Amino acid sequence: MRENGRVTSATRQPETPAAAVPPRLIATDLDGTLLRDDKSVSPRTVAALAAAEEAGVEVFFVTGRPARWMDVVSDHVHGHGLAICGNGAAVVDLHGGPGAHRFVKVRELARENALDAVRLLREAAPGTVYAVEQTYGFHQEPDYPKLHMEIPDELAPAEDLLAPDGPGAAEPVLKILAYHPTLDPDGFLTTARLALGDRANVTRSSPSALLEISGPGVSKASTLALCCAERGISHEEVVAFGDMPNDVEMLTWAGRSYAMGNAHPDVIAAASGRTVANNDDGVAVVIERMLASRA
Repeated sequence: MRENGRVTSATRQPETPAAAVPPRLIATDLDGTLLRDDKSVSPRTVAALAAAEEAGVEVFFVTGRPARWMDVVSDHVHGHGLAICGNGAAVVDLHGGPGAHRFVKVRELARENALDAVRLLREAAPGTVYAVEQTYGFHQEPDYPKLHMEIPDELAPAEDLLAPDGPGAAEPVLKILAYHPTLDPDGFLTTARLALGDRANVTRSSPSALLEISGPGVSKASTLALCCAERGISHEEVVAFGDMPNDVEMLTWAGRSYAMGNAHPDVIAAASGRTVANNDDGVAVVIERMLASRA
């Protein structure tokens, strides 16, 4: 199911004191947040996630990763099995296991918008190179660096990859990736947001100058808001965790939110609380405390 509507409430601040509202859903980023730097999920964190679901608190993995990179948590889906991938571009059912993920919701980036983004960013930041992320395929320009542990399906200029008759033309585009070899990551993000305006949503989660460009209004926050609305869960009943700029909107929207000890300064400013670093099980620390207070 494809959906690309905007969710205006995804940037709303909570009106009710969060501590007074029992949590019903935990939304957690993966890299730099739930996962340790070696990409493992610690036994303590596994136990905390299981305890939360046993207590009736739903858990959502909310990540910039594509569905095919979700094997890292496929053993820890417990009862829910749903994840928000691609910074909100897709909701994926993980129950099928590695290689058998099912797309529940797709909020695609229109090829026209993607081509506009490529053109405008080439003008604003010469030297930018691109990759194209689809539901199942991954394509890139010849000069795009080997940032991902995979072999692209196609090598071609972005304009050809995004053409109506280009590779994977029948498959939705989830996001495009824009890399610059020399620009400051935060400066590149600011440049791209000014250049693209409302044609697309631009964010980043990498320490390098690598931007992730999604459809207008598509973000972790807006897709999480859609999923919560379908379940009758208010933003005040959500506890969120993150560490990078692509988490800012989600942390702002959630009733309670925690920046990791290793978080980007913008994330620290956006969150309502702070926990210890990902390597010190910061998500588990908060969940344990939260469940203890309910006992």
